Amino acid sequence: MKEARNIKWIVILVLIIVSVNFTKASIISYTKNTSGVVFKLDRGLMSVRICKADIIEVKYTIFNIFPAKNSLVVNNPWKQASPFTVAEHSGQVIISTSKLRICINKTTNAITYSNLRGSIIASEAAENKAMIPAAIAGIDTYNCNTSFNSPADEALFGLGCHPVDTLSINYKGRDQNMLIKYMTGAIPVLLSTKGYGLLWDNYSASNFYGAEANNTQYKYVSESGRMIDYYFFYGPDFDRIIDLYRTATGKAPMYPKWSFGLFQSQDRYKTQAEILRVKDNYRNNHIPVDAIVQDWYWWSPLPIGSHIMNKERYPDPKAMIDELHKGNMHAMISIWPVFGSGTNDFDALKSKGFLTSITWDNFVTHTFDTYYDAHNPRARDFYWAQARDSVVKRYGWDAWWVDQCEPDNGSLLDERRKANFSVGKGIDYFNSYALEHTKGLYNGWRNDMDGKRAFLLVRQAFAGSQRNAVTLWSSDVTTTFRALKSQVPQGINACVSGMPYWTSDIGGYISYTSPEGIPDWTDPQQRELFTRWFQFGTFCPIFRIHGKGERALFSNNWDDKTKAILLKYDKLRYRLLPYNYSLAAKVTNENYTIMRSLSFDFRNDKNVYNIPDQYMFGPAFLVNPVTEQLYTGKNGSSDVKTRKVYLPEGSKWFDFWTGEALNGGQTIDAKAPIDVMPLYVRAGAIVPMGPNVEYATQNVSGAIELRIYPGANGEFKFYEDENDNYNYEKAQSSTFSLKWNDKLHQLSISDRKGSFTGMIKQRKFNIVLVKQGHGADSEITGKPDKIIDYDGKAITLTLK
Repeated sequence: MKEARNIKWIVILVLIIVSVNFTKASIISYTKNTSGVVFKLDRGLMSVRICKADIIEVKYTIFNIFPAKNSLVVNNPWKQASPFTVAEHSGQVIISTSKLRICINKTTNAITYSNLRGSIIASEAAENKAMIPAAIAGIDTYNCNTSFNSPADEALFGLGCHPVDTLSINYKGRDQNMLIKYMTGAIPVLLSTKGYGLLWDNYSASNFYGAEANNTQYKYVSESGRMIDYYFFYGPDFDRIIDLYRTATGKAPMYPKWSFGLFQSQDRYKTQAEILRVKDNYRNNHIPVDAIVQDWYWWSPLPIGSHIMNKERYPDPKAMIDELHKGNMHAMISIWPVFGSGTNDFDALKSKGFLTSITWDNFVTHTFDTYYDAHNPRARDFYWAQARDSVVKRYGWDAWWVDQCEPDNGSLLDERRKANFSVGKGIDYFNSYALEHTKGLYNGWRNDMDGKRAFLLVRQAFAGSQRNAVTLWSSDVTTTFRALKSQVPQGINACVSGMPYWTSDIGGYISYTSPEGIPDWTDPQQRELFTRWFQFGTFCPIFRIHGKGERALFSNNWDDKTKAILLKYDKLRYRLLPYNYSLAAKVTNENYTIMRSLSFDFRNDKNVYNIPDQYMFGPAFLVNPVTEQLYTGKNGSSDVKTRKVYLPEGSKWFDFWTGEALNGGQTIDAKAPIDVMPLYVRAGAIVPMGPNVEYATQNVSGAIELRIYPGANGEFKFYEDENDNYNYEKAQSSTFSLKWNDKLHQLSISDRKGSFTGMIKQRKFNIVLVKQGHGADSEITGKPDKIIDYDGKAITLTLK
């Protein structure tokens, strides 16, 4: 026993020595080059690269040469050098740009980032960049970690979507697993209220530790790598940080206009006739919708990966999609990156060496199906060609549901680590499969789909995925208020992580208390849940019903009252299309974020840092989903029909439903009857609202109601294009600016810039100056304050 204890302490001592040995390295010398400074350390090398004046890349390795690396995330080649100077002072090397001072401690190599006034923005801890030997899944590697100091008043956001992890939003003082698997995501992007952002360019399974050193530090640890590599972005505003992040990793392309309407989906439609029945019921009942989704197992009983639609159940898929198109609907199909043995596609991929050793334990057929190597560009092209020719282009599908793209192999995570991809071991590319898979799909779509805009719905995303036309959805969440409550902060943080488009399964995917996972939507409690989730979904970037059991808006599962509420919010979503589509253009052209953490707009209001269930939707709307069961709880109806809402300081706010004006900087008990999700509009907002329509491109020439919320100056850029092609990249679009001068009570509409085929040259605007009881709620305002005709030439008018 004594010998065992001695051995134990010897091992601990060795680990401590090793850890110390790899956590501190002093600068011996440094060399300036055109892009930055390379430091020779007493143990290894460090590089500080000036990508732009406010984008800094830091690399560190214990080796005597930096390992070769082709980043999967950062695709900007930084061809143009950014000016900087280097000096030494008081034991520090100081690199200065036009935006930053970067001070490197010569003893510890810790980096401090300051603005030009000398105020510290962020700083690495004294024990900062470490590489520690490790053996994982039988693979010799190095854990790589970076530690930062964290002031007491700092709040931290981002890190992707983790749908079942927490109801919190601020990562200050808490940890997060950053390992992509079923129901756990990872986007290694962090934004701080101190005005900076970080991107860790490592693809291995990782962890974020937000409670280091009594909450005075945080640390990001990647389990494998031969180099630490991170990017620092200086805002200080969150919009600027995201702009820089997408400058580094790629812009998000425009989606087709129809994708901002309602997606009707179910687990799952099983026949062609069923899909057409859904189409007919929506259209015959005049319920707005734009897409119907064909989920999994349309290939059954053939193995997965067959890419053949069952002839008995889908006798003529092209005719089915043609019928949808005639009804002004679009069609999305779910296609997975796994293949059952015995299919032609499996055999073709295998013969070329394009399959991996990673298998998915198929819970339906109880077989082990194999993933293809999405890291191999030739395999990606081959996979795309298979699906294109057999299904996607052959039948005319409009969008692709990229399910099962983790790759999900259950508890066999070490098998993912040991897998051999074309670029290296799975342990080093654990989190990047979905990024590379969607790269192939997006590139193939752009090349082969005749100008039809790509739309990819994915279950997992990684840093950089936005450039692949990706919408992240929060996976198979449950049909519970607890699940709904967790969706709000996860959606917010996914968007803080640089993903502009996020969605959840409205109503939740599965019930674990009902037969076959299907909720009883006739149960008043379940109806209340669906209603509240639908209200939240109306103000998500993508608006999408999905899950087990019939839940279409025409369904007999809904009583008349529920149907009326659902239709009210569906119509509101469609009335807001001019607002939402203009914001989508802002995403593409200005790297904007639609679903906004309150710290985007109110970073200096510390009261917003820990609010997990409020966010801005564009510049106008403060959205406050109701995530508690207020009406049909187990103990009967609740007497409390309100929810707490904090109105951020520095602004006046209008109740969207009543027009009542309220001061910011206060918490209120907002009324929340079952048909109302508390919704407030910021003073100075200009909100364009279209006519009532049943699909996104219907009646585009109809009158636009311009709601102006007085109390501050405001501006909004109105955008239009051809709705579903890539001509906008050739300047085939138009914009005009709406400006409100609150002091003069003047609205100015600028000259129109640009044009495109089919552009509406004459527009009618119904101008509404919102006040209590006027210009309120979701209905068209009966008596606008002014009606004007706009022909593309500037107009200024005064409102009383």
